[in-house]
Parts: sequence; C-alpha cells; structure tokens
Amino acid sequence: MVFAPRKLAVSGLALLLGLAGCSGLPSSGPDKRDIKSQAAVRVGYPDRKVGIDYVLLDLNKEALSYFQHAEKTSLKNGFGGGRGGAPETVLGPGDIVQVSIFEAATGGLFIPEDAGSRPGNYVTLPQQTVDRAGTISVPYAGRIRASGRTTTAVQAEIENLLANRAIEPQVLVTIVENRSSQVSVLGDVKEPAKLELNPSGERVLDVIARAGGLSTPGVETYVTLQRRGKEGTVLFSDLIENPTENIFVATGDTVYVNRERRTFLAFGASGLNGRIDFEESNLTLGEALGKAGGLLDGRADPAQLLLYRTMDRSLLTRMRVDVSRFSGSEVPVIIRANMRDPASFFAVQKLPMQDKDILYVSNSDSTEVLKFLNIVNSVTSSASGATGDFVSTRTSVRDF
Repeated sequence: MVFAPRKLAVSGLALLLGLAGCSGLPSSGPDKRDIKSQAAVRVGYPDRKVGIDYVLLDLNKEALSYFQHAEKTSLKNGFGGGRGGAPETVLGPGDIVQVSIFEAATGGLFIPEDAGSRPGNYVTLPQQTVDRAGTISVPYAGRIRASGRTTTAVQAEIENLLANRAIEPQVLVTIVENRSSQVSVLGDVKEPAKLELNPSGERVLDVIARAGGLSTPGVETYVTLQRRGKEGTVLFSDLIENPTENIFVATGDTVYVNRERRTFLAFGASGLNGRIDFEESNLTLGEALGKAGGLLDGRADPAQLLLYRTMDRSLLTRMRVDVSRFSGSEVPVIIRANMRDPASFFAVQKLPMQDKDILYVSNSDSTEVLKFLNIVNSVTSSASGATGDFVSTRTSVRDF
C-alpha cells in the first residue's frame, strides 16, 4: 500500500487540528475552551467588538497645523496673569504683632507729665498674638479685629478709637512674626517646607527656589497651585519659558511639584515592543518611532503607522471633525501616517508625542500570507517524514 504525499499532508493537517483541541497535549494551564465552558457567568458576546467608537485621522499638512498649536495647561488663566503688584500682606490668626502709640505731648493718656527723660513721646505695648477670633487687644480701645486686614487699616482704627482720649495719637503696628502668611511647597523639591511669604511679594519660582529647587528633570515635572478650592497646573519648562505663568503666590497657597514619567507603548512590526520612556526630552512621532527600533523591513506595512491617543473634543471640532456621536470631553483617535509617501517623513518629525500614546505598526499583507505558508510547509514536512518512516519500517519487516 502506497500513501500519496498530498493525502498524507491533508491527513497530517487534520491530525494537527484535531490534536490542537485534545486535552492530552502538554499545556501550562486551561485553554480558551475550558475557560469559556466552565464560566458560571459570562459578560459580553463572542461576536461583539469592544464597542469603543474612535476617529480615524490621516496625518497631512492641514491636520498637522492643529497638533503643533495644541493648548497647554496654565496658571495665569485660572489665577490671573503675572502683571501687577504682589498681593497685600494681611494679618491672620497666629501672627505676633507689636503696637506702639505716639502722643503729640506729655500729660496725655499714655505719656505722663514727668516723661521728660523718656527717649520719645510713645509707649510700646507687649507683643501679642492675633487670637483665633482674629483680634488683638489695645488698652482703652478694646478688642480690634486684625485678621484679614492690613497693618495700615488696623492702625487707622486704633487711632480713631483713641482720638478722644489721647493727645493726637499716632499708632504703629509692626509684624514681629508672620505665621499666617505662609505657603506650602511640597512634592519633588529638595527641601519641602512651609515658608513665610516676603511682604514684598513672591512668585511661584521664588518659593520653589526657597524650597531647594527641583529634584527631578524639569521637562517631566508639573507645578500645581492650589488656592481656596481652585487649582491650576503647568509644566515646569513652560513656567520657565513663559514669564506670565510665573504668578504671585498668596497666603494659604499650596504649591505641589510632581514628576510624571512620560512613556509611550510600542506594538506591532517595530524593532522594539513595550513601554518606552521619553526620558529627559520631548519627542516627535518620528523620534518615537526611532526609539522603538523603526519599521521592520521584513514585516511592516509602511502605509499603516498608527498612533492611538485621546484628543480634546474642542480641538477636533476646530478641525471640522463630526464628534456628535461621542460623549464627554475626550475622544479616542487613531492618527494614521503613510510612510510610503516621502513627505510623511517631514510630517512625523513635526507631530509632538504625548504621554501615554500608543504606537502601532501593522504587518503587511504579505507577512500574513507567509505565516500561512510556513504552517502549510511545516505540516507537509511532517507528512513527508511520516511517509519516509513508514517505508523504512516496511522494508525492515520484509528483510526480517
């Protein structure tokens, strides 16, 4: 009996397919059939896709102009620009102050008749702390509200209250220790601290410098300012490049500095797959592709370089993209670049990468065909080997 090679190939392929579902083959765990059949509850349907809608956007000259002028986070938009003077220093609970009262002549309320040997016609009251109610106490004037007011305003009120008792009183209120006008600087700085504000005014970079400066690369570091329930964030490098973002800080502000390590994912027919760091620089799509090892010459489809990201709905609207079927402010987008077009090499060098982008390079159609042919070749080779083994065995039996 002679076995035709073609029949053996078909039989071998059928045998392999049958064994693929056989529980007797080695395995590191349950296969998809076991998992599917033994599930108590199944969520979803096998013939249904993920269900996330997205926009497919081809990279061209017109689209590129929108990416190059993408809006950045800002402090000045939320808290006002850096122009104008520093916020006034006001008193608050915990501040230690000293009150001095001057009179025009002796014999008044505070300066006795025999005060000729005194260095001046004034009296200095003991230092006192602005209490939790925000007040201080002045003899013959009573409790004075100090919290939330400047020293000038407190001085004027004391003078008015003493005008009918003292001789042309003049009052000087001095801040001995400013405990309420403080700002906290936290996060990735060398010396996190709670700092007293200089009455002359300090900006965001000033308080960061007083906290020892950054302990992380500036290009990956964000600065967040929190003030009375409002919050604004800016990239540190933008804070340096744009002075209007370097706004004055105010009493009670919290400045939080944090590094967000920027990464992107690379999949498909590129030289390197996995999570890749931006490191200490900004990247374009072309540079990211280079860090990922470029396109694999034997596998990649140059016309299908895909970049997955979520984009702001308003930006897509300005690009005249119909986003009516999408809800929310973020829209999933796939940006496609055709690297068969020579001009695309210029375009990918102008498209900025963003943190958490996904870079995917599709296999070419010929790669999928080669995969199939390799399987067929493997099966036919196994069948040819089986035929040879059968003939050798039959010959040995006859010789015996």
